[in-house]
Amino acid sequence: MATIDEDLGQIEKDIRQLKIEYDQYFGGGRKRPPTEIEWRIDLLVKRYNERGGELKSHQRFRFNNLTQTYAKYKDVFRKKTKQKEEGTIQRHFGAAAKEIEAKRAKEHEKEAAAAAAAGNSKAFRMVCSKPESEPEKVEKLYEAFLQAKQLAGEHTGKLSRSSFNQFVLKKTKELQTQKNCKDVEYVVETIEGQVKLKALVKS
Repeated sequence: MATIDEDLGQIEKDIRQLKIEYDQYFGGGRKRPPTEIEWRIDLLVKRYNERGGELKSHQRFRFNNLTQTYAKYKDVFRKKTKQKEEGTIQRHFGAAAKEIEAKRAKEHEKEAAAAAAAGNSKAFRMVCSKPESEPEKVEKLYEAFLQAKQLAGEHTGKLSRSSFNQFVLKKTKELQTQKNCKDVEYVVETIEGQVKLKALVKS
């Protein structure tokens, strides 16, 4: 029988796969929506909603983040499925899709070059005291960190939402214990082309 951490890992993996397969479905690469994966995620989410008391604080934090992400995706998938059924969804194939991607890449390059020329890009700041009960704040911080790295041209393949969540949870608790403080401010900034994530004690 799988452990709680293994099940949470499976949910995260399935959510990523679900997004990929839905993108294929909306793009015309699949004939049917990936209902099997959706059913498997629903089953695990239902199980841990009912067994919430068995989860440790970091597991509950991770589970809450995963269910929020899944709920957002499901809402998007539902709307796009409706558009597809009504024939109003916009599709981009072949050359058109490549052209869109090329334009996006150029925009990213321009933004990255502008940030590098400025030396310091505008910093993103977020104050956190209980990350386990503030998943929306942590998600915004993650998105800001990920976007900053992408704009700077840094590799983001090893960056995962769950490991980032655990880092913020651990770092916040460490600083609160060491410095006897309540609030911790996280700052994402780009200095000389390198993205930095700082954790500062709020007095």
